[in-house]
Amino acid sequence: MKDVIKWRGDELDQTHAGIVNMSIMDELSEYITLRMSSYLEQTHDSNWMEHKSHSDYDLWFITAGSVQITIDGIEHMADPGDIVFFYPDMPYLASTTGELCRFIYIHFDFSIAEQKRILGEFQLPGIVPGNLVREESTLFTSSYLRFKQDSGASGSPLYLKASLLLVIAKILELHGQGLYNGEFLKDRKSRKTEGSLEVLQNVFPYVNSNLHRAIRVNELAAIAGVSEKYFISLFKKILGITPGQYINQIKMNRARDYLYEKKYTVQQIAGFLGYPDPFTFSKAFKKFYNVPPSKFE
Repeated sequence: MKDVIKWRGDELDQTHAGIVNMSIMDELSEYITLRMSSYLEQTHDSNWMEHKSHSDYDLWFITAGSVQITIDGIEHMADPGDIVFFYPDMPYLASTTGELCRFIYIHFDFSIAEQKRILGEFQLPGIVPGNLVREESTLFTSSYLRFKQDSGASGSPLYLKASLLLVIAKILELHGQGLYNGEFLKDRKSRKTEGSLEVLQNVFPYVNSNLHRAIRVNELAAIAGVSEKYFISLFKKILGITPGQYINQIKMNRARDYLYEKKYTVQQIAGFLGYPDPFTFSKAFKKFYNVPPSKFE
């Protein structure tokens, strides 16, 4: 990324933007909250037609028959194995095209820290082809069936939640790689607003390239092209955390990676991450992980 990004003036292209956005989700995974609100398997006959929108995210796992989804007057077809991804407040018309259709639906909320609609930064609403998510989808549907049939550990809501998170992570990964872009909103005009993750695209790689020193918030504000005060409030609005929390999270992620490599001393790692001495680094690390770096495994 260092070779293709200029910090001022140049915008990242769509591919790089997708990679950067996905990396942010990975870096801030500890802040992710997933809440399932409802889930049910439904079977509908040939007379079924549904015109709705939902207040939360909605996934349909098609298990039998085909479902026709109409969004903004455009028809889309979902076949067995496919996943239909709806965003909150997205009106749709759905119907079956054969004798019957069957699918498992699940309503959920997905957030990073205080940002409750972080998935809105990605072009995900649409029909995810089953061949791209076969393993993850199979795990989720089997988890759901066990959940309904078995009161044991394998049928617990926690297991179902874990398999749902795996599905969402896979869809985000495909999106970041450019292998999947949802079609439900593709004909709408792209929203490039000041509250969008796009405003921060050049900030993230800049932080990654300057971890060896103290990074001032006014530097990041200048890259984003706004005042420091506004940048702090904007950053928290977009990601749900402050710039300082973000920088600390990235440094702790890198510290963990360096320690796992078992090639560097605590003093070297402190230097890599811009700490003035090993003591200051060790104190910050222990505060974050509840264990000193010398005992981290």
